[in-house]
Amino acid sequence: MVGTAWQHTTVLLNEAVDALFGDTPATTGAPTDHQAGRNYVDATFGRGGHSRLILSRLRADDRLIAFDKDPEAIADAANITDPRFSIRHEGFRYLRDLPGASVAGVLMDLGVSSPQIDSPERGFSFRFDGPLDMRMDTTRGMSVAQWLAEAESNQIAEVIRDYGEERFAGSIAKAIVARRQERGPISTTSELAKLVADAVKTRESGQNPATRTFQALRIFINAELEELQQALEGALDVLQTGGRLVVISFHSLEDRIVKQFIAKHSREQYDRRAPFAPAVGMKLKALGRVKPDEREVAANSRSRSAVMRVAQRTNV
Repeated sequence: MVGTAWQHTTVLLNEAVDALFGDTPATTGAPTDHQAGRNYVDATFGRGGHSRLILSRLRADDRLIAFDKDPEAIADAANITDPRFSIRHEGFRYLRDLPGASVAGVLMDLGVSSPQIDSPERGFSFRFDGPLDMRMDTTRGMSVAQWLAEAESNQIAEVIRDYGEERFAGSIAKAIVARRQERGPISTTSELAKLVADAVKTRESGQNPATRTFQALRIFINAELEELQQALEGALDVLQTGGRLVVISFHSLEDRIVKQFIAKHSREQYDRRAPFAPAVGMKLKALGRVKPDEREVAANSRSRSAVMRVAQRTNV
């Protein structure tokens, strides 16, 4: 629903933008020769919290390029009239299409934005009754409802187990297929939430039984982990020497990928098939890990699980 005033609080807003710029001072006017025409990337525009703060710190000749798959995010971005800003309606895996070594900083804020979660029509949340969709880009691809109407029980169980770390994945998958055979496919979020609650025997205190299943299906239908891996590889190619990579993740599967990627490229790599070949030098330098402080968590409970990792492109 374009134009609805859903509220979104950007997590680690100042910390992320400070990390993106590093020691670069916030100045105005023309940059010096060696800093002319710097390019920055907001790889996940969302509702533009990070982009707007980045723009406030850019010099006159700098540019900010944003990416987002969500048509509603693209519509929201149209409100930014700054000529230094542009946005692409595509996933951040397409970072790779930017020229090599052309970017001074890449920021990725992963997960789902509050407007997406709080909009029943998007089908991301079990808190609202709505169509079981969950696509980040509603203009293309298969919805969760369409996939569940066709997938085999073992496929459903694998997705829920691998992407939701759900130990009752098998029981949930069997219940979904049984319901499909008896009364037709599941089409709404409330139907799925109730089915999962009936199939899950126990659950952690304070957590809805459907939490892990909804997370798993959303990650799968949007190929989130595969796209994250591709985006990280793309960022490595487009970052110039000294450029910053800043990634905010919201669950352990994402954070593990980011952590392992930075660790892999923060050390020399040897080709075991050619033991006498020279090592490939490190491409990244890990700069740290940041979590929201108590004040931010108290003001925005969705920030509780956030982890920000920062790395810098080295000269290889």
